[in-house]
Amino acid sequence: MQRGNGDADRPGDPGLFPAREAGMSSHKPGKRRVDFPVAAVLPAGGTGERTGLQTPKQFCTFLNRPLISYTIQAFERVSWIQSVVVVVAKESTDLMTDIVQRFQHSKVRVVQGGSTRHRSIFNGVRALGEAQAEGEEGSAPVKPKVVIIHDAVRPFVEEDFLYKIATAAKEQGAAGAIRPLVSTVIATTSEGYLDHSLERARYRASEMPQGFTYDVIYQAYQRCGESDFEFGTECLHLALQYCGTNAKLIEGPPTLWKVTYKRDLAAAESIIKETLSRSACVITGGSAQAAALADAVQKAMGALDMELDVVPDLKGDNARYLLEEWNFIQVSVSGCCLSEVEAMLAALEAANRALLHPLVVIWVRLNDSDGLSISGMTEPAAITELASAAKRRNILLYGIQLHQSKEADRWERSVLKVAEIMAALIRDRSPALVGQLLQA
Repeated sequence: MQRGNGDADRPGDPGLFPAREAGMSSHKPGKRRVDFPVAAVLPAGGTGERTGLQTPKQFCTFLNRPLISYTIQAFERVSWIQSVVVVVAKESTDLMTDIVQRFQHSKVRVVQGGSTRHRSIFNGVRALGEAQAEGEEGSAPVKPKVVIIHDAVRPFVEEDFLYKIATAAKEQGAAGAIRPLVSTVIATTSEGYLDHSLERARYRASEMPQGFTYDVIYQAYQRCGESDFEFGTECLHLALQYCGTNAKLIEGPPTLWKVTYKRDLAAAESIIKETLSRSACVITGGSAQAAALADAVQKAMGALDMELDVVPDLKGDNARYLLEEWNFIQVSVSGCCLSEVEAMLAALEAANRALLHPLVVIWVRLNDSDGLSISGMTEPAAITELASAAKRRNILLYGIQLHQSKEADRWERSVLKVAEIMAALIRDRSPALVGQLLQA
């Protein structure tokens, strides 16, 4: 079994998470139920030399979040995972603590790592046992039955696969993810010539996550030698060699790929943007004109593979969108000022979402007069000021000015243009256009 880095297998559509629950810290529990305590250890002490960047890759930022924050949230979203230990290098402890506080990660404990990967993982495993012994009675989590070990730079792990790993680990003592080998593995001579090749069909790439009962992984580290700590990388091998525990191997989805190189950061950002851009909520304010425009835009954006829900407001049953959706479109008719957008932003703030990804709010002002100009010159400045304040809360606010045409062909072209602009804003999530009042 060969340890893979996942670089050869990149998913086009990973099925990362439902668009309306992407990265939510308070999403509803899934269908899975686990009746034993589970915790996770995320080793994050690497220097990221292969990315060619000065910043370790787990701390590189895209969409206003460090990579490790996405991975943590993938575990925090799973209701049956009680705690997450993140193991970092000594010099990164303060940075990691700041990330936990800034992005409201509630299940996380930061632990200082060791000089090698195995030493760091063992520090994390020991911390899970010490938390119970040192905590006040009734306040500390129960020592986990199963420990899931996962790379901090694999952000796209899904709950269903974590469930498979956790349950198999409980039954077998150890379990791990595998993937088919994409390339043939060869051995070379010391002179640099081909020695032999392996039969690819007989081998698999060892991936993460891996799961163990707490006693198995703890005892494996207690019994292994300095050579294992210094040069080893495979936790499943330690469980087999020192505890006699033969791991159950489970073929994982292509979403388990690892951010290894600089280009992988761009790929990860692209995947998240694509996932967040699948739907939007349109608020009409109860206006018939706004509702008519919303219906027309809904059809146009449907052709662009984006699903729109049209509602008059965000009250009552519609308030769920405040917690579920990542894109909002407020349609206003001329004569209305920014008060409708201000009310929406206030409602989003009151919802108190810990925003893993930036929300997009688009204000579409429908001008039903014959003139093409914007009435008054204060609104462009006003939307810029409002957008600046919203951006500090991880909300990207854009504005579009649309002229109501009485000519059917011209109106159809305008609606199509608005749909294309909104789709681009939602997909790109570009901070450069925040606060601008675009014309359509």
